[in-house]
Amino acid sequence: MRLGDLLAAAADTGGADVDITALAYDDREVAPGTLFFCVPGFTRDGHDFAPRAVERGAAALVVDRPLGLGVPEVVVDDVRRAMAPAAAALQGDPTAAMDVVGITGTNGKTTTAYLVRTLLEAAGRHTGLLGTVQAIVGGQATDAVRTTPEAIDLQATFTAMREAGDTACVMEVSSHALALGRADAIHWAVAVFTNLTQDHLDFHPTMEDYYAAKRRLFLADPRATVINIDDQYGRRLAADLPGAITYGIDAADAVLRAEDVTFDLRGSSFRVGELACSLPLPGRFNVLNALAAIGTARALGIDDETIAQALPGAAKAPGRFEPVDEGQDFAVLVDYAHTPDSLENVLTAARPLTEGRVISVFGCGGDRDRGKRPQMGEISARLADLTFVTSDNPRSEDPRAIIEEILGGVTDRDGVVAIEDRRAAIEAAIHAAEAGDVVVIAGKGHEQGQEFAGGHKVPFDDATVAREALRP
Repeated sequence: MRLGDLLAAAADTGGADVDITALAYDDREVAPGTLFFCVPGFTRDGHDFAPRAVERGAAALVVDRPLGLGVPEVVVDDVRRAMAPAAAALQGDPTAAMDVVGITGTNGKTTTAYLVRTLLEAAGRHTGLLGTVQAIVGGQATDAVRTTPEAIDLQATFTAMREAGDTACVMEVSSHALALGRADAIHWAVAVFTNLTQDHLDFHPTMEDYYAAKRRLFLADPRATVINIDDQYGRRLAADLPGAITYGIDAADAVLRAEDVTFDLRGSSFRVGELACSLPLPGRFNVLNALAAIGTARALGIDDETIAQALPGAAKAPGRFEPVDEGQDFAVLVDYAHTPDSLENVLTAARPLTEGRVISVFGCGGDRDRGKRPQMGEISARLADLTFVTSDNPRSEDPRAIIEEILGGVTDRDGVVAIEDRRAAIEAAIHAAEAGDVVVIAGKGHEQGQEFAGGHKVPFDDATVAREALRP
Protein backbone atom coordinates (compact mmCIF):
# COMPACT_ATOMS: atom_id res chain seq x y z
CA MET A 1 0.00 0.00 0.00
CA ARG A 2 1.25 3.49 -0.79
CA LEU A 3 2.34 5.59 2.15
CA GLY A 4 -0.09 8.37 1.25
CA ASP A 5 -3.03 5.99 1.31
CA LEU A 6 -1.90 4.42 4.54
CA LEU A 7 -1.59 7.73 6.35
CA ALA A 8 -4.39 9.58 4.60
CA ALA A 9 -4.91 11.88 7.59
CA ALA A 10 -1.31 13.13 7.47
CA ALA A 11 -0.86 16.30 5.42
CA ASP A 12 2.78 15.61 4.56
CA THR A 13 4.14 12.15 3.67
CA GLY A 14 7.71 13.30 3.65
CA GLY A 15 8.02 14.19 -0.03
CA ALA A 16 7.86 10.61 -1.29
CA ASP A 17 5.00 8.17 -1.67
CA VAL A 18 6.78 4.85 -1.15
CA ASP A 19 5.23 1.40 -1.05
CA ILE A 20 4.67 -0.03 2.45
CA THR A 21 4.41 -3.77 3.05
CA ALA A 22 4.50 -3.96 6.87
CA LEU A 23 4.25 -1.89 10.04
CA ALA A 24 6.37 -2.02 13.19
CA TYR A 25 6.92 -0.18 16.46
CA ASP A 26 9.83 -2.43 17.52
CA ASP A 27 12.99 -1.95 15.45
CA ARG A 28 13.75 -5.68 15.80
CA GLU A 29 10.62 -6.41 13.72
CA VAL A 30 11.67 -4.15 10.83
CA ALA A 31 12.32 -5.63 7.39
CA PRO A 32 12.64 -3.90 4.00
CA GLY A 33 9.40 -2.10 3.12
CA THR A 34 8.36 -1.52 6.75
CA LEU A 35 6.84 1.72 8.03
CA PHE A 36 8.42 2.24 11.45
CA PHE A 37 6.50 4.12 14.15
CA CYS A 38 8.84 5.97 16.53
CA VAL A 39 6.63 5.64 19.59
CA PRO A 40 7.70 7.61 22.68
CA GLY A 41 7.33 5.12 25.53
CA PHE A 42 7.31 5.44 29.28
CA THR A 43 10.94 4.34 29.67
CA ARG A 44 12.34 4.45 26.11
CA ASP A 45 11.74 6.63 23.06
CA GLY A 46 11.25 4.93 19.70
CA HIS A 47 12.95 7.87 17.99
CA ASP A 48 16.22 6.63 19.50
CA PHE A 49 15.82 3.35 17.62
CA ALA A 50 14.97 4.92 14.26
CA PRO A 51 18.57 4.72 12.90
CA ARG A 52 18.60 0.98 13.56
CA ALA A 53 15.19 0.65 11.88
CA VAL A 54 16.53 2.46 8.80
CA GLU A 55 19.57 0.15 8.75
CA ARG A 56 17.17 -2.81 8.73
CA GLY A 57 15.35 -1.45 5.70
CA ALA A 58 12.57 0.78 7.00
CA ALA A 59 10.96 2.45 3.98
CA ALA A 60 9.62 5.40 6.01
CA LEU A 61 9.22 6.67 9.56
CA VAL A 62 6.32 8.11 11.54
CA VAL A 63 7.74 10.67 13.96
CA ASP A 64 6.71 13.56 16.17
CA ARG A 65 9.84 15.55 15.18
CA PRO A 66 12.09 15.47 12.11
CA LEU A 67 15.08 13.13 12.34
CA GLY A 68 16.72 13.58 8.92
CA LEU A 69 17.66 9.93 8.45
CA GLY A 70 17.38 9.83 4.66
CA VAL A 71 13.99 8.13 4.34
CA PRO A 72 10.54 9.73 4.16
CA GLU A 73 9.36 10.94 7.56
CA VAL A 74 5.73 11.61 8.37
CA VAL A 75 5.42 14.06 11.26
CA VAL A 76 2.30 13.59 13.40
CA ASP A 77 1.12 14.96 16.72
CA ASP A 78 0.77 11.50 18.32
CA VAL A 79 2.80 8.64 16.88
CA ARG A 80 1.09 5.97 18.95
CA ARG A 81 -2.41 7.05 17.89
CA ALA A 82 -1.34 7.05 14.23
CA MET A 83 -0.75 3.29 14.41
CA ALA A 84 -4.36 2.10 14.69
CA PRO A 85 -5.83 3.67 11.51
CA ALA A 86 -2.69 2.76 9.54
CA ALA A 87 -2.82 -0.84 10.77
CA ALA A 88 -6.52 -1.14 9.96
CA ALA A 89 -5.91 0.24 6.47
CA LEU A 90 -2.97 -2.09 5.73
CA GLN A 91 -4.96 -5.11 6.94
CA GLY A 92 -8.00 -4.20 4.83
CA ASP A 93 -10.14 -3.00 7.75
CA PRO A 94 -10.92 -6.52 9.05
CA THR A 95 -13.40 -5.54 11.77
CA ALA A 96 -15.74 -4.04 9.18
CA ALA A 97 -16.70 -7.62 8.35
CA MET A 98 -17.00 -8.88 11.94
CA ASP A 99 -19.22 -8.38 14.98
CA VAL A 100 -16.74 -7.08 17.56
CA VAL A 101 -17.80 -6.88 21.20
CA GLY A 102 -15.67 -4.65 23.44
CA ILE A 103 -15.91 -5.15 27.19
CA THR A 104 -14.44 -2.58 29.54
CA GLY A 105 -14.57 -2.02 33.29
CA THR A 106 -12.43 -2.61 36.35
CA ASN A 107 -13.74 -6.07 37.22
CA GLY A 108 -15.65 -8.79 35.40
CA LYS A 109 -14.23 -8.28 31.91
CA THR A 110 -12.72 -11.75 31.56
CA THR A 111 -15.70 -13.74 32.82
CA THR A 112 -18.11 -11.62 30.79
CA ALA A 113 -16.00 -12.17 27.67
CA TYR A 114 -16.07 -15.95 28.17
CA LEU A 115 -19.83 -15.87 28.71
CA VAL A 116 -20.46 -13.77 25.59
CA ARG A 117 -18.30 -16.10 23.51
CA THR A 118 -20.23 -19.10 24.87
CA LEU A 119 -23.52 -17.57 23.74
CA LEU A 120 -22.24 -16.57 20.31
CA GLU A 121 -20.74 -19.99 19.68
CA ALA A 122 -24.00 -21.63 20.83
CA ALA A 123 -25.76 -19.59 18.15
CA GLY A 124 -23.41 -21.01 15.52
CA ARG A 125 -21.16 -17.98 15.19
CA HIS A 126 -17.44 -18.75 15.16
CA THR A 127 -16.02 -16.29 17.66
CA GLY A 128 -12.51 -15.18 18.50
CA LEU A 129 -11.44 -13.98 21.94
CA LEU A 130 -8.87 -11.45 23.12
CA GLY A 131 -8.35 -10.94 26.82
CA THR A 132 -6.29 -11.09 29.96
CA VAL A 133 -5.98 -14.88 30.01
CA GLN A 134 -6.13 -16.09 26.42
CA ALA A 135 -6.34 -15.22 22.77
CA ILE A 136 -8.51 -17.59 20.72
CA VAL A 137 -8.20 -17.39 16.94
CA GLY A 138 -10.09 -19.85 14.76
CA GLY A 139 -10.73 -21.99 17.85
CA GLN A 140 -7.02 -22.22 18.74
CA ALA A 141 -6.05 -20.78 22.12
CA THR A 142 -2.75 -19.19 23.12
CA ASP A 143 -1.72 -17.41 26.31
CA ALA A 144 -2.33 -13.68 26.27
CA VAL A 145 0.60 -11.29 26.64
CA ARG A 146 -1.47 -8.25 27.60
CA THR A 147 -5.18 -7.53 27.91
CA THR A 148 -5.37 -5.38 24.76
CA PRO A 149 -2.44 -5.69 22.31
CA GLU A 150 -0.85 -2.76 20.49
CA ALA A 151 -2.84 -1.63 17.47
CA ILE A 152 -0.53 -3.17 14.86
CA ASP A 153 -0.70 -6.59 16.53
CA LEU A 154 -4.42 -6.19 17.22
CA GLN A 155 -5.40 -5.49 13.61
CA ALA A 156 -3.20 -8.37 12.41
CA THR A 157 -5.01 -10.66 14.85
CA PHE A 158 -8.39 -9.54 13.52
CA THR A 159 -7.20 -10.47 10.05
CA ALA A 160 -6.07 -13.88 11.30
CA MET A 161 -9.49 -14.40 12.89
CA ARG A 162 -11.29 -13.48 9.69
CA GLU A 163 -9.08 -15.79 7.62
CA ALA A 164 -9.67 -18.62 10.13
CA GLY A 165 -13.44 -18.30 9.74
CA ASP A 166 -14.32 -16.23 12.80
CA THR A 167 -17.27 -13.94 12.16
CA ALA A 168 -17.22 -12.32 15.60
CA CYS A 169 -14.70 -11.36 18.25
CA VAL A 170 -15.15 -10.71 21.96
CA MET A 171 -12.38 -8.66 23.53
CA GLU A 172 -11.50 -7.09 26.82
CA VAL A 173 -10.60 -3.43 26.37
CA SER A 174 -8.32 -2.00 29.04
CA SER A 175 -8.29 1.62 30.10
CA HIS A 176 -4.62 1.79 29.07
CA ALA A 177 -5.53 0.65 25.56
CA LEU A 178 -8.30 3.23 25.30
CA ALA A 179 -6.15 6.06 26.64
CA LEU A 180 -3.24 5.18 24.34
CA GLY A 181 -5.29 4.63 21.18
CA ARG A 182 -4.65 0.89 20.80
CA ALA A 183 -8.39 0.26 20.38
CA ASP A 184 -8.96 2.98 17.79
CA ALA A 185 -10.10 2.14 14.23
CA ILE A 186 -12.25 -0.81 15.35
CA HIS A 187 -15.86 -1.17 14.20
CA TRP A 188 -17.72 -2.00 17.42
CA ALA A 189 -20.91 -4.01 17.30
CA VAL A 190 -21.46 -3.82 21.07
CA ALA A 191 -19.68 -1.91 23.84
CA VAL A 192 -20.11 -3.27 27.39
CA PHE A 193 -19.42 -1.49 30.70
CA THR A 194 -19.13 -3.77 33.76
CA ASN A 195 -18.18 -1.38 36.59
CA LEU A 196 -15.57 1.13 37.70
CA THR A 197 -13.74 0.96 41.02
CA GLN A 198 -10.31 2.04 42.18
CA ASP A 199 -7.43 0.60 40.20
CA HIS A 200 -4.65 1.78 37.89
CA LEU A 201 -4.24 5.13 39.65
CA ASP A 202 -0.53 4.69 39.03
CA PHE A 203 -1.40 5.35 35.35
CA HIS A 204 -4.53 7.52 35.51
CA PRO A 205 -4.05 10.62 37.69
CA THR A 206 -7.59 10.50 39.13
CA MET A 207 -10.73 8.36 39.09
CA GLU A 208 -12.23 10.94 36.73
CA ASP A 209 -9.38 10.36 34.28
CA TYR A 210 -9.88 6.62 34.66
CA TYR A 211 -13.59 7.01 33.89
CA ALA A 212 -12.86 9.26 30.91
CA ALA A 213 -10.57 6.59 29.45
CA LYS A 214 -13.27 3.90 29.80
CA ARG A 215 -15.87 6.25 28.31
CA ARG A 216 -13.86 6.52 25.09
CA LEU A 217 -15.14 3.08 24.04
CA PHE A 218 -18.71 4.37 24.07
CA LEU A 219 -17.84 7.45 22.04
CA ALA A 220 -16.58 5.23 19.19
CA ASP A 221 -20.10 4.78 17.76
CA PRO A 222 -20.89 1.17 18.73
CA ARG A 223 -24.13 -0.20 17.29
CA ALA A 224 -25.33 -1.09 20.81
CA THR A 225 -24.25 -0.41 24.38
CA VAL A 226 -24.74 -2.64 27.45
CA ILE A 227 -24.18 -0.96 30.82
CA ASN A 228 -24.31 -1.99 34.49
CA ILE A 229 -26.37 0.65 36.31
CA ASP A 230 -25.94 -0.95 39.72
CA ASP A 231 -22.57 0.80 39.39
CA GLN A 232 -22.56 4.56 39.96
CA TYR A 233 -20.25 5.25 37.02
CA GLY A 234 -22.35 2.96 34.84
CA ARG A 235 -25.49 4.89 35.73
CA ARG A 236 -23.70 8.11 34.85
CA LEU A 237 -22.55 6.67 31.52
CA ALA A 238 -25.99 5.30 30.63
CA ALA A 239 -27.54 8.73 31.24
CA ASP A 240 -25.42 10.04 28.35
CA LEU A 241 -26.34 7.20 26.00
CA PRO A 242 -30.02 7.06 25.01
CA GLY A 243 -31.03 3.54 24.06
CA ALA A 244 -28.43 1.81 26.21
CA ILE A 245 -29.30 -1.72 27.32
CA THR A 246 -28.95 -1.33 31.08
CA TYR A 247 -28.67 -4.17 33.56
CA GLY A 248 -28.51 -4.71 37.29
CA ILE A 249 -29.81 -6.51 40.34
CA ASP A 250 -30.60 -3.58 42.62
CA ALA A 251 -31.57 -1.09 39.90
CA ALA A 252 -35.34 -1.30 39.53
CA ASP A 253 -35.19 0.69 36.28
CA ALA A 254 -32.70 -1.59 34.55
CA VAL A 255 -33.77 -2.95 31.18
CA LEU A 256 -32.40 -6.34 32.27
CA ARG A 257 -32.90 -6.97 35.98
CA ALA A 258 -32.02 -10.24 37.70
CA GLU A 259 -34.60 -11.44 40.21
CA ASP A 260 -34.94 -14.53 42.40
CA VAL A 261 -31.14 -14.75 42.60
CA THR A 262 -29.73 -17.79 44.43
CA PHE A 263 -26.29 -19.37 44.41
CA ASP A 264 -24.13 -22.01 46.07
CA LEU A 265 -20.70 -23.49 45.37
CA ARG A 266 -21.99 -25.16 42.20
CA GLY A 267 -23.36 -22.02 40.56
CA SER A 268 -26.19 -19.49 40.38
CA SER A 269 -29.76 -19.25 39.21
CA PHE A 270 -31.88 -16.19 38.50
CA ARG A 271 -34.67 -14.86 36.34
CA VAL A 272 -34.72 -12.00 33.84
CA GLY A 273 -38.35 -11.36 33.05
CA GLU A 274 -39.62 -14.65 31.61
CA LEU A 275 -36.09 -15.94 30.99
CA ALA A 276 -34.98 -18.46 33.66
CA CYS A 277 -31.19 -18.77 33.84
CA SER A 278 -28.81 -21.27 35.38
CA LEU A 279 -25.08 -20.51 35.53
CA PRO A 280 -22.15 -22.72 36.64
CA LEU A 281 -20.57 -19.72 38.39
CA PRO A 282 -21.45 -18.73 41.97
CA GLY A 283 -21.73 -15.22 43.33
CA ARG A 284 -23.74 -12.07 42.82
CA PHE A 285 -20.97 -10.53 40.73
CA ASN A 286 -21.19 -13.44 38.29
CA VAL A 287 -24.93 -12.88 37.94
CA LEU A 288 -24.08 -9.32 36.85
CA ASN A 289 -21.52 -10.69 34.39
CA ALA A 290 -24.19 -13.01 33.00
CA LEU A 291 -26.62 -10.12 32.60
CA ALA A 292 -24.01 -8.28 30.54
CA ALA A 293 -23.62 -11.36 28.34
CA ILE A 294 -27.38 -11.75 27.94
CA GLY A 295 -27.76 -8.10 26.95
CA THR A 296 -24.95 -8.44 24.41
CA ALA A 297 -26.36 -11.66 22.96
CA ARG A 298 -29.81 -10.13 22.55
CA ALA A 299 -28.29 -7.06 20.89
CA LEU A 300 -26.67 -9.40 18.36
CA GLY A 301 -29.94 -11.16 17.64
CA ILE A 302 -29.53 -14.32 19.69
CA ASP A 303 -32.82 -15.72 20.96
CA ASP A 304 -33.64 -16.47 24.60
CA GLU A 305 -33.97 -20.20 24.02
CA THR A 306 -30.36 -20.39 22.85
CA ILE A 307 -29.25 -18.26 25.80
CA ALA A 308 -31.09 -20.42 28.35
CA GLN A 309 -29.67 -23.62 26.87
CA ALA A 310 -26.08 -22.34 26.62
CA LEU A 311 -25.57 -20.63 30.01
CA PRO A 312 -25.51 -23.82 32.15
CA GLY A 313 -22.54 -25.09 30.14
CA ALA A 314 -20.71 -21.78 29.95
CA ALA A 315 -16.94 -21.93 29.77
CA LYS A 316 -15.25 -20.90 33.00
CA ALA A 317 -12.46 -18.35 32.89
CA PRO A 318 -9.30 -19.72 34.56
CA GLY A 319 -8.57 -18.20 37.94
CA ARG A 320 -12.00 -16.65 38.40
CA PHE A 321 -13.64 -18.12 41.52
CA GLU A 322 -11.96 -21.35 40.47
CA PRO A 323 -12.47 -24.29 42.86
CA VAL A 324 -9.51 -26.45 43.89
CA ASP A 325 -10.81 -29.84 44.97
CA GLU A 326 -8.63 -32.63 46.28
CA GLY A 327 -11.40 -34.27 48.27
CA GLN A 328 -10.98 -32.02 51.32
CA ASP A 329 -13.93 -31.19 53.58
CA PHE A 330 -13.64 -27.43 53.02
CA ALA A 331 -13.71 -25.27 49.90
CA VAL A 332 -10.70 -23.63 48.27
CA LEU A 333 -11.31 -20.93 45.66
CA VAL A 334 -8.70 -19.13 43.54
CA ASP A 335 -9.65 -15.72 42.18
CA TYR A 336 -7.94 -12.90 40.30
CA ALA A 337 -9.45 -10.30 42.67
CA HIS A 338 -6.77 -7.62 42.94
CA THR A 339 -8.79 -4.46 43.57
CA PRO A 340 -10.75 -3.35 46.65
CA ASP A 341 -14.09 -3.89 44.94
CA SER A 342 -13.24 -7.32 43.50
CA LEU A 343 -11.83 -8.54 46.82
CA GLU A 344 -14.99 -7.37 48.57
CA ASN A 345 -17.09 -9.12 45.91
CA VAL A 346 -15.39 -12.50 46.24
CA LEU A 347 -15.33 -12.46 50.05
CA THR A 348 -18.97 -11.39 50.15
CA ALA A 349 -19.83 -14.17 47.69
CA ALA A 350 -17.91 -16.70 49.77
CA ARG A 351 -19.79 -15.94 53.01
CA PRO A 352 -23.16 -17.55 52.14
CA LEU A 353 -21.36 -20.60 50.75
CA THR A 354 -20.33 -21.77 54.21
CA GLU A 355 -21.58 -22.16 57.74
CA GLY A 356 -17.94 -22.14 58.80
CA ARG A 357 -15.26 -19.50 58.40
CA VAL A 358 -14.06 -17.46 55.44
CA ILE A 359 -10.26 -17.50 55.25
CA SER A 360 -8.56 -14.99 52.95
CA VAL A 361 -5.08 -15.00 51.39
CA PHE A 362 -4.05 -11.95 49.35
CA GLY A 363 -1.37 -9.38 48.64
CA CYS A 364 -0.95 -6.30 46.44
CA GLY A 365 1.27 -5.78 43.42
CA GLY A 366 4.34 -3.60 43.55
CA ASP A 367 4.83 -0.56 41.29
CA ARG A 368 1.07 -0.19 41.04
CA ASP A 369 -1.67 1.90 42.67
CA ARG A 370 -0.57 2.15 46.32
CA GLY A 371 -3.80 3.76 47.49
CA LYS A 372 -5.74 0.51 47.27
CA ARG A 373 -3.43 -1.38 49.65
CA PRO A 374 -4.86 -0.20 53.00
CA GLN A 375 -8.36 -0.40 51.54
CA MET A 376 -7.88 -4.08 50.73
CA GLY A 377 -6.46 -4.71 54.18
CA GLU A 378 -9.55 -3.20 55.76
CA ILE A 379 -11.88 -5.19 53.52
CA SER A 380 -10.30 -8.55 54.23
CA ALA A 381 -10.06 -7.92 57.98
CA ARG A 382 -13.74 -6.99 58.00
CA LEU A 383 -15.16 -9.70 55.76
CA ALA A 384 -12.92 -12.70 56.47
CA ASP A 385 -12.64 -14.52 59.78
CA LEU A 386 -8.94 -15.15 59.20
CA THR A 387 -6.67 -13.21 56.85
CA PHE A 388 -3.20 -14.08 55.60
CA VAL A 389 -1.54 -11.01 54.06
CA THR A 390 1.28 -11.99 51.73
CA SER A 391 3.18 -11.06 48.56
CA ASP A 392 1.61 -10.74 45.12
CA ASN A 393 3.99 -9.51 42.40
CA PRO A 394 6.27 -7.20 44.40
CA ARG A 395 8.27 -6.17 41.31
CA SER A 396 10.81 -3.50 42.30
CA GLU A 397 9.31 -2.85 45.74
CA ASP A 398 10.20 -4.42 49.07
CA PRO A 399 7.53 -7.10 49.71
CA ARG A 400 7.53 -6.38 53.43
CA ALA A 401 6.90 -2.67 52.80
CA ILE A 402 3.87 -3.51 50.65
CA ILE A 403 2.51 -5.76 53.41
CA GLU A 404 2.94 -2.97 55.97
CA GLU A 405 0.93 -0.60 53.75
CA ILE A 406 -1.83 -3.22 53.52
CA LEU A 407 -1.80 -3.64 57.30
CA GLY A 408 -2.09 0.13 57.65
CA GLY A 409 -5.78 -0.23 56.82
CA VAL A 410 -6.39 -2.81 59.56
CA THR A 411 -7.48 -1.36 62.89
CA ASP A 412 -7.88 -4.70 64.69
CA ARG A 413 -5.16 -7.17 63.75
CA ASP A 414 -6.69 -10.06 65.64
CA GLY A 415 -7.15 -12.77 63.03
CA VAL A 416 -4.76 -11.08 60.58
CA VAL A 417 -1.43 -12.81 59.91
CA ALA A 418 1.41 -11.53 57.72
CA ILE A 419 3.49 -14.15 55.89
CA GLU A 420 5.72 -12.70 53.19
CA ASP A 421 6.30 -15.94 51.27
CA ARG A 422 3.17 -16.57 49.19
CA ARG A 423 3.57 -20.36 49.11
CA ALA A 424 3.94 -20.45 52.90
CA ALA A 425 0.88 -18.20 53.29
CA ILE A 426 -1.27 -20.46 51.11
CA GLU A 427 -0.07 -23.53 52.98
CA ALA A 428 -0.79 -21.87 56.34
CA ALA A 429 -4.32 -20.93 55.26
CA ILE A 430 -5.10 -24.44 54.05
CA HIS A 431 -3.65 -26.04 57.17
CA ALA A 432 -5.74 -23.68 59.29
CA ALA A 433 -8.98 -24.57 57.47
CA GLU A 434 -11.52 -26.83 59.14
CA ALA A 435 -14.54 -28.73 57.83
CA GLY A 436 -17.03 -26.38 56.18
CA ASP A 437 -14.66 -23.40 55.85
CA VAL A 438 -13.99 -21.54 52.59
CA VAL A 439 -10.43 -20.50 51.71
CA VAL A 440 -10.22 -17.68 49.14
CA ILE A 441 -6.80 -17.21 47.53
CA ALA A 442 -7.01 -13.84 45.80
CA GLY A 443 -4.94 -11.59 43.61
CA LYS A 444 -3.19 -13.69 40.96
CA GLY A 445 -5.85 -16.01 39.58
CA HIS A 446 -4.65 -17.47 36.28
CA GLU A 447 -1.13 -16.00 36.49
CA GLN A 448 1.69 -18.51 36.19
CA GLY A 449 4.51 -16.60 37.86
CA GLN A 450 5.62 -14.09 40.45
CA GLU A 451 7.55 -11.01 39.39
CA PHE A 452 10.33 -9.59 41.53
CA ALA A 453 12.91 -6.79 41.22
CA GLY A 454 14.71 -6.45 37.92
CA GLY A 455 11.93 -8.21 36.04
CA HIS A 456 12.93 -11.54 37.60
CA LYS A 457 10.06 -14.02 37.34
CA VAL A 458 9.65 -17.35 39.06
CA PRO A 459 7.01 -19.96 38.18
CA PHE A 460 4.05 -19.76 40.53
CA ASP A 461 0.44 -20.86 40.18
CA ASP A 462 -1.96 -20.38 43.09
CA ALA A 463 -4.13 -23.36 42.15
CA THR A 464 -1.12 -25.68 41.81
CA VAL A 465 0.35 -24.54 45.13
CA ALA A 466 -3.04 -25.05 46.80
CA ARG A 467 -3.33 -28.56 45.36
CA GLU A 468 0.12 -29.45 46.63
CA ALA A 469 -0.79 -28.17 50.10
CA LEU A 470 -4.04 -30.19 50.10
CA ARG A 471 -2.39 -33.48 49.17
CA PRO A 472 -1.09 -35.71 52.00
